[in-house]
Amino acid sequence: MNLEKLWKTTLAEIELSVSRVAFHTQFKHSSLLSLSSGVATIGLPNPPIRALVESRYYSLIKSILDHHTGENISLVFVVAARPTTLSETDAGPLFTQKGTPSYEPSVSRPQDVARRLHIRPDASFDNFAVSTTNQLAYAAATAVAKNPGTAYNPLFFYGGVGVGKTHLMHAVANAILTKKPGVRLVYCMGEEFTNEIVEAIQTKTNRQFRQKYRSAELFLVDDVQFIAGKQQTQEEFFHTFNALHREGVQIILTSDRPPSEIAKLEDRLRSRFEGGLTVDIAPPNFELRVAIVNIKAAALGISVPPDAAQLVAANLTDTRAIEGLLRKLTAPGVGPATPETVASLLGARAVVGSGAIAKHNKRVPPQEVLETVANYFSIKPTAIKSPKRDRPIARPRQIIMYLCKTELGLTLEDIGGLLGGRDHTTVMHGVETITQELSINERLRADVEGIKARLWA
Repeated sequence: MNLEKLWKTTLAEIELSVSRVAFHTQFKHSSLLSLSSGVATIGLPNPPIRALVESRYYSLIKSILDHHTGENISLVFVVAARPTTLSETDAGPLFTQKGTPSYEPSVSRPQDVARRLHIRPDASFDNFAVSTTNQLAYAAATAVAKNPGTAYNPLFFYGGVGVGKTHLMHAVANAILTKKPGVRLVYCMGEEFTNEIVEAIQTKTNRQFRQKYRSAELFLVDDVQFIAGKQQTQEEFFHTFNALHREGVQIILTSDRPPSEIAKLEDRLRSRFEGGLTVDIAPPNFELRVAIVNIKAAALGISVPPDAAQLVAANLTDTRAIEGLLRKLTAPGVGPATPETVASLLGARAVVGSGAIAKHNKRVPPQEVLETVANYFSIKPTAIKSPKRDRPIARPRQIIMYLCKTELGLTLEDIGGLLGGRDHTTVMHGVETITQELSINERLRADVEGIKARLWA
């Protein structure tokens, strides 16, 4: 068995299941060192990352390796440097000896430029599914692509995992690269920005660092919340932001929360981030998830019939998870994308049969969701509407927020009104909490599916 190929496949699926920052910092320098007698030895660059990956991702990695090997794999994590490949040695240092920036203005094909700048060349406005949950973000992104630096600057997207923030950011970049392939584009994650500052200080290359970022003509930062609480990073980011904004350079930022809720973010940065357009991208509702299944299936060259697409959408709530399952359908020997095949890939969490599909043909009023959840947890609806915040009340309340948003498509304000007048930020937090925990919390997933079965039986 080719260990390198197997590990690349495993990493591709891990990337769809964890945040971009987690993947970059915890898995980028990992390797599959050996696989023998049902034991996989995984190398990681240092003891802290080894301990973190083993404690958080053991089950995820095991399930992926089990699937691809057909065995019951045990994992052993060790500290070991990943072998350097030829392509990595050709990649060049972060700062060249002559101090040239890491972007490379070019007249190459836009797709080639995008890849070199770590922009996904397949991200476009054409393959982005639009509904009420993201139509404002889509409109803002297309406006910026047409008139960068003038429409909305900065453009700040926020929302949970897999809602399309990065896709829209990359779609803007690709649209601009198509019109101007030589544009000086700088794209990074908040964590990368921090790491580069640390390296610049250690290697005394501050001038090159500033040259790289402050000569950008398009500046994109994913997961900008990670710069919060880091004094030197925020100081440098503030001056970089100001320098670019004064020159009319388009700035696009993404985060998992709005600027007002990013803890330890300096007030001067918060005001800068809020100075343009801030857009909430809510989790996709059922209809949008079906559209996402169809779009991504077409991109992968597979045919997914409507009943199978609806089954995927009924069970998976974020884009990355949907794409991960569709990629499994392309594996040799998996078979056609029938509801039975999809259900087998979903495993124990699947809600199979007509209930998972037909339930959405029945219109359920929000009050019924509230009462059904209250009855499921044996608490009174009035308690859910009350100011109480203890867990036995707060968790059912968050489940109601999640169901009303993802299944009924209610606005954050309407959901807040249903639950005793809570503000939209509280509702958004509740929706995000449930969305993120569903992928790792079996008990929560069982509760949510049990409630859905009662509502749409």
